[in-house]
Amino acid sequence: MRNVRAGYGKRQAGLLFVLCVLFLLAGCTSETKEPQKQRDLEFTVVPPENLPEELSDIIEERKTDPFKITYEDEGWLYVAVGYGKQKGGGFSIQAAEFYETENAIYVATTLLGSKDSEGDAVSASYPYIVLKTEAIGKNVVFRS
Repeated sequence: MRNVRAGYGKRQAGLLFVLCVLFLLAGCTSETKEPQKQRDLEFTVVPPENLPEELSDIIEERKTDPFKITYEDEGWLYVAVGYGKQKGGGFSIQAAEFYETENAIYVATTLLGSKDSEGDAVSASYPYIVLKTEAIGKNVVFRS
């Protein structure tokens, strides 16, 4: 009888272990949830001549390489996205997404091709866009 109880206890412990593992695995998921958009944010595209001087200097220093910058000044949030050195000119940039979630602001931009069909290989341009919105104290997430 003693052997039966010992075997029963081992089986019980093994079953308990398997159930715990299954319970833990049930809580794990590989599904990533998209952030829940609360609202689209209003913004203004700021021309270079209207940028705060410090932000303008930062962009000038970094313009040869792609960049993503946030800058706050006097209650405003500036979100700058640059595409680095490009052959030719005539590029434009579209703000594809600019919205707020519970925890962050999400931004996505798209570089649109040169309007110049031949693309002057001699000259280069450094396309970037700066979006200005009210500062709301949330981190900015840049999306591709």
